[in-house]
Amino acid sequence: MIGVIVGILVLVLIALIGFGMSIRIVREYQRIVLFRFGRAIGLRGPGLILINPVTDRTKWVDLREQFLEIPRQTVITKDNASISIDFIIFYKVVDPSMSVLQVANFANAAINVAATTLRSIVGDMMLDDVLSKQQEMTAALRVRLDEVTERWGVKVTTVEVREVNPPTGVQEAMTRQMSAERTRRAAVTEAEGQRQAAITLAEGTKAAAILSAEGEKQAAILRAEGLAGALDKIREIACGLDRNTMQLQYLDTLKQVGVSPATKIVLPMELGGLASGLQNLITDGQRAASTEENGHVPIQDVVAAPEPEPLPRRRA
Repeated sequence: MIGVIVGILVLVLIALIGFGMSIRIVREYQRIVLFRFGRAIGLRGPGLILINPVTDRTKWVDLREQFLEIPRQTVITKDNASISIDFIIFYKVVDPSMSVLQVANFANAAINVAATTLRSIVGDMMLDDVLSKQQEMTAALRVRLDEVTERWGVKVTTVEVREVNPPTGVQEAMTRQMSAERTRRAAVTEAEGQRQAAITLAEGTKAAAILSAEGEKQAAILRAEGLAGALDKIREIACGLDRNTMQLQYLDTLKQVGVSPATKIVLPMELGGLASGLQNLITDGQRAASTEENGHVPIQDVVAAPEPEPLPRRRA
């Protein structure tokens, strides 16, 4: 009885172990390549998969995008410059069956293919092109690698160059060239700034000169208009004065000229005419006083005084 129970327990244990070995849980980003008696019979997953643990064997494949760090490679350019390049390859399995059946170790195979392909591409490029056209180099490298890995069921998505190290002499020459280029750019920028400043200053000076000339023109016009108005007013007032008033104004002007600290002396052209004018002025004053006392003016005394003759101006 005990032997039967032990036998049953052993069978149950073996069944549980076999059931556990026959269950596979495949995630969404994974696939299983199933082999039965050594023959590939297809893919399984994702989800819960049941297999025969006695006859079936499985190979797991990850479908997520992965990367490979390619060791630093020393290559020679077309112009015989030795440089070292460090880059990364990003790839993704697109056919799980081919990735298992066509290549034994994809990582090592990809590293070797990338190294040889890099030497082939860089060997056809000049050093300046390698340094300045890295995108074109990486695009060509990706295409070459993709052509090789396509038969393995793997797609090379991206190739990124992390570092390119030229020889020490080339680096020093590049540093000097960069310094000279920056100096040239600074000089060009400074010259351009000075040119713009000179143009702006000239335009400002021109505008200021135009405004100044326009202001002087307007001021001259206003002065001329003011002088013309003043002369018109003087002429209007002078027309309403008699000759006696003009004679007194003439004498007052001579008095002011005499007391001024000028180095010029103005003398009348004929002192006799001036004296005659003064005598007539005095006579007219006496007659005006006599008229106020007697109430009449003699007809023979109403005689127009002669106009004063123009006086010359002589330098002292």
